[in-house]
Amino acid sequence: MSILKSFFRSREKPTNQSLTSPTRFLFGQTTAGKVVTEQSSMQMTAVYSCVRILAEAVAGLPLHFYQYQKGGGKEKALEHPLYFLLHDEPNSEMTSFVFRETLMTHLLLWGNAYAQIIRNGKGEVVALYPLQPERIQVHRDEQKEIYYLYTVENGKQVKLPKTEVLHILGLGFDGLVGYSPIAMAKNAIGLAIATEEYGSKFFANGANPGGVLEHPGTLKDPIRIRESWNATFGGSSNAAKVAVLEEGMKYTPISISPEQAQFLETRKFQINEIARIFRVPPHMVGDLEKSSFSNIEQQSLEFVKYTLDPWVTRWEQAMTKALLTPDEKKEYFIKFNVDGLLRGDYQSRMNGYATGRQNGWMSANDIRELENLDRISDEEGGNLYLINGNMLPLKDAGAFANTKESEEENDEILEVEESEGSESRLERGSPRANSLSQWANR
Repeated sequence: MSILKSFFRSREKPTNQSLTSPTRFLFGQTTAGKVVTEQSSMQMTAVYSCVRILAEAVAGLPLHFYQYQKGGGKEKALEHPLYFLLHDEPNSEMTSFVFRETLMTHLLLWGNAYAQIIRNGKGEVVALYPLQPERIQVHRDEQKEIYYLYTVENGKQVKLPKTEVLHILGLGFDGLVGYSPIAMAKNAIGLAIATEEYGSKFFANGANPGGVLEHPGTLKDPIRIRESWNATFGGSSNAAKVAVLEEGMKYTPISISPEQAQFLETRKFQINEIARIFRVPPHMVGDLEKSSFSNIEQQSLEFVKYTLDPWVTRWEQAMTKALLTPDEKKEYFIKFNVDGLLRGDYQSRMNGYATGRQNGWMSANDIRELENLDRISDEEGGNLYLINGNMLPLKDAGAFANTKESEEENDEILEVEESEGSESRLERGSPRANSLSQWANR
């Protein structure tokens, strides 16, 4: 079986083509009077910022392909072809960062991310290409097997079996297709678009609200007068001009001011509302009103735990399900490394390392690897595990003090301190003396 041809084209001309999908009814006109789609929502700075933060965070995490060790633990499966595809280049036109960033953007806007799996004659995965989520539909055949219909450039639909598609889905109602966060929150985003547009028009009109020109008599050409007024005093470049009214004309504003409409408060609330949709801390989208040096670090840790971890788990399980055979799942696994994002400040890390080092569950190389430092050789004690010498098992507490031999050991210790050359005497002494001699010769 030859390698299948990919439907992905990196230089494909962008189009506005979209298919009727199960979530399409959720898009369209909002209560604020604005049409919200995946593309139009990205024009909102808050939406763009949240999508970029999450997409870059997932794309920037180290992604490794591991193999279980027989004695326990794990090691990187560097020789497996999937390691290079996931960690470096999923295809000849993309890096791993760009590939994951693209799919994560699809996942955040459409609720689904798809990639075509290219295999060689042996059935091994040799490439992954992203598919446009608005062009794909999920169906079941007569045997209840899932398949995907993908619309290519000429409008033709191609049927893809589930073994040729990597599908990462977001929150949904049936476990087969995710629902778009943009569609589910279209009214909140529509209100944000409406308030932003209102502010733009307000300043475009010279920061002056609309009003009425009143004339005591009858005007022969009111349209000409209105156009002349707008041309003279409309726009931000004409702001603060002095108006001269003739023939008893009077200008009366009729619109409420932005302060009365709580324009700024509404815009600020909608930014927090959009950040809430994507579960992004407000300080990460530029709202520092309720943030301080004492709580920003905690919010950042909660962002990793409650926001990134669920997305990362979706990625790991979807890739394991689609890319590994049943036998490989018993031997290999895919894992994102989020430890770097969970690290605290320098002082907190050093205190934690000191605790691990002194209690014997971290070596110097374990610590240096976490800090991205070069390893130390075994001759220099890089893999040596140490523990404090004053710690004993609970069952041995007081054992030496309750024996007569302990008194003899104390006498011998005094002799060692008072006299030099007593090594021969210590050799005939107790095990305690021997242990002291061994410690002194280290």
